[in-house]
Amino acid sequence: MSEAAHEALKLREQAYVGYTRSLLANKIKPGQFITQRELVAITGLPLGAIRELVPRLEAEGLIRTAPHRGMQVPQVDIQLVRNAFQLRLFLEESAVRIFARSAPADLVAAIRQRHEAIIARHNASEDQGLMEEAEATDLMLHEAVIDHLNNEIITNAYRVNWIKIKLIRLAETRLYVPMIPQVMGEHLKIIETIERRDEDAAARAMAEHIGIARQRALSIQE
Repeated sequence: MSEAAHEALKLREQAYVGYTRSLLANKIKPGQFITQRELVAITGLPLGAIRELVPRLEAEGLIRTAPHRGMQVPQVDIQLVRNAFQLRLFLEESAVRIFARSAPADLVAAIRQRHEAIIARHNASEDQGLMEEAEATDLMLHEAVIDHLNNEIITNAYRVNWIKIKLIRLAETRLYVPMIPQVMGEHLKIIETIERRDEDAAARAMAEHIGIARQRALSIQE
């Protein structure tokens, strides 16, 4: 790859990261119509990189072109919730079986330790940075389950879907801190089944956890 091609690729990736970060930071709103030049202003990257970014965003469902109106950020609606959580269930219910079967014990122990630390901080009313740490711990379990498959196609599909899940979660952030014990408790049930190497129980616990999160998201949209 030539130096020019490498630099172009680097700019496209920076544009992608800038867009998704702005989306998750709520600088770009779900349902918002936006122009390429506005994306230039938001990301601070050249127009050429933005133009090359748009097809990728369209392919991943992170933006769509509306005839005569420009580009639109995905709406957070019931259809998005149902589709995103259905994909999560398909991927994670199967993946957690494999994780329960062969995940390294030290990794599982580290995941448990992180969850127990979050619960302890919540019980001690340590609010500073708690939500961010809880969200990172939440993602730690799910990413570990998916990454254990060592399948780049699945990992990329999961990463894009997780962005959509995060968009959905922006609507329920106000509820998250009081719900930390519940969410961490659901995770600990999953972790316990993994520690027992019980694949069927792990799949059931993961499906139940995803189902609860899906219903919570649907109740906010309805």
